[in-house]
Amino acid sequence: MAVGTSTDAGTEEEALGYEQARDELIEVVRRLEAGGTSLEESLALWERGEELAKVCRRRLEGARARLDASLAAERAAEADAEEDGDE
Repeated sequence: MAVGTSTDAGTEEEALGYEQARDELIEVVRRLEAGGTSLEESLALWERGEELAKVCRRRLEGARARLDASLAAERAAEADAEEDGDE
């Protein structure tokens, strides 16, 4: 598994969806747990795993923010409708 430069990694991370990053992270963990890799390869896998975990975390945080915004807009619309009904 090759690890790209920081510029390449940033662009690649932006392109990864949650499911793709999660699946690759699962594979990285599986390989680390299986052992049999050199120290250098293990470190590269660990670093890749950290990058993938960040991608997953950002994707989940973004989804949570979108959900919160949607719920807030729905509550605001319901409050406006109640105010209009009280007049």
